[in-house]
Amino acid sequence: MARQKILVVDDEADILELVGYNLARDGYQVKGALTGEKALTEVVDNLPDLILLDLMLPGVDGLDVCRKLKSNSKTSQIPIIMLTAKGEDADVVTGLELGADDYITKPFSPRVLLARVRAVLRRRQIQEDGEDVVVNIHGLSIDPARHEVILDRKPVTLTATEFRLLHFLSRRPGWVFTRDQIIGSVKGQDYPVTDRSVDVQIVGLRKKLGEAGRLIETVRGVGYRFRE
Repeated sequence: MARQKILVVDDEADILELVGYNLARDGYQVKGALTGEKALTEVVDNLPDLILLDLMLPGVDGLDVCRKLKSNSKTSQIPIIMLTAKGEDADVVTGLELGADDYITKPFSPRVLLARVRAVLRRRQIQEDGEDVVVNIHGLSIDPARHEVILDRKPVTLTATEFRLLHFLSRRPGWVFTRDQIIGSVKGQDYPVTDRSVDVQIVGLRKKLGEAGRLIETVRGVGYRFRE
């Protein structure tokens, strides 16, 4: 199997070297870029499987790079993990709302970095493998092609985000997903990307499902799962 390609974008050469070394040792094919302009060119030329993107870049900054990539149909599906020395919620939320999949605050542990990279790539693979799968479980039929939910032979009207959330959880019954994982996999124009909004969406979804809403279980201190 071909090695997955990761593009690391950071204006500090020592960080590029450190991150590149650890990723290569873990089996990834790594390329680096010191500027946002170079990153945009590299992405178009080589289409990486994942991008590690520093936000504080000279010239075209990381948020602009993220915005450009997510607005281009050819690159919009490439996962992006933001590397940032800025830990304020506003910076993180801005990046996530632009389409980034996760973030890591500097300084970071190489072990944590590798774990987050593996998690994002695994989550993206799960999403790609199951995004068109019709789910039939506990009297529910969830058809992504028709954007249709049938519960006990009756249609259930959901928003686009509620539908994606239900389909995402129901594809892996018994799996526990954190709010960050849900944020990374369930996005839509009606979906403000925050932990709190995940909880609000779950409340609304449970209400529309009636008694079947109990199938979406809260795992205290972790996140949510769909009952096996």
